Amino acid sequence: MSRHTEIFVVGGGPAGLSAAVVAAQLGGKVLLVDDNPVLGGQLIKQTHRFFGSSARDAGIRGISIADKLFEEVQGLKKNLHVLLNTSAVGFYGEGEAGILSPERYEKVTYDRVVVGTGAVENSLAFENNDLPGIYGAGAVQTLMNVHGIRPGQKILMIGSGNIGLIVSYQLIQAGVEVVGVVEAMPTIGGYLVHASKIRRLGVPIMTGHTIVSALGETGVTGALLCRVDDKYARIPNTDVEVACDCICLAVGLSPLIDLFQQADCRMVYVPELGGLVPLHDGNMRTTNPRVYVAGDASGIEEATTAILGGRIAGARAYESVHGPSDAAKKIVDDANAELKSLRSGSTGDRIRWGRERLSQEMPHADQ
Repeated sequence: MSRHTEIFVVGGGPAGLSAAVVAAQLGGKVLLVDDNPVLGGQLIKQTHRFFGSSARDAGIRGISIADKLFEEVQGLKKNLHVLLNTSAVGFYGEGEAGILSPERYEKVTYDRVVVGTGAVENSLAFENNDLPGIYGAGAVQTLMNVHGIRPGQKILMIGSGNIGLIVSYQLIQAGVEVVGVVEAMPTIGGYLVHASKIRRLGVPIMTGHTIVSALGETGVTGALLCRVDDKYARIPNTDVEVACDCICLAVGLSPLIDLFQQADCRMVYVPELGGLVPLHDGNMRTTNPRVYVAGDASGIEEATTAILGGRIAGARAYESVHGPSDAAKKIVDDANAELKSLRSGSTGDRIRWGRERLSQEMPHADQ
């Protein structure tokens, strides 16, 4: 079985949804696939309020943003077709992909594709890191905020970035004791506002520490921690045991890049953006002119920036098929203005540096 679409969107998270909505609103014929049973991606488990901007979802919970995007999808059924529980399993040749659902395998041909597959959680190497009771922070959010299941009663959080701090607070709200937050860096990685909330509730944040091993035989009963020096080497005689029944790892994300590699997009390593990313320009177009990228697959940021990047990708993909559009140009200009504001200040330094590296590489991509 085969089907054709003008614009094929892979991923129903904030970036993919936004790209699909914009392209369909402009008049493009869009097919969106997502391997989950519901749309929204990470948004459906994010119960915290987003900072965002005054123009883009500031103060709104992630679950509410997902609802808003879903309502927009519902109003675009003429131009936007959605397939859930469906994975894009490969790109083959020019403008051809394979999709797989529990019922069938299909071939999709497309004029342009926007890939918004997001990112995968990083793990951490330490002794006994395969014991039951060790989770990624995203898995903990899914258990609690989607399924209403507490992963444990006494949890140790590894990582003090925004995700680690936010999930720690959500665990406390769910009645779980957070025995501590462990951070190898000498300073907290996330926003002060998130750190202050859990500190006021008595949660210690142990900077300059790391986990040596998980303790227990058939499941987690504790963790062995130690101090580290400025080169992150273990400092002798600083070991301390902490009792817990669950260890949560919030040690960063890496962009999901397999489809870009199959599409023969040039990849570039940019640590500020999370590692290997497809080389792309300000229009979110990769070195394969059929392929656009959006969201965490283009570099690890926040959901708000994923939405804006998705809007740019959707508008530019539409123009690439149908020609220049004043409406598309306004969408792109407005999104770029919001992105510039969101990435301003010291908190945006890392992202700006990473984006600058991409812009320096892009003119030479064909050489």
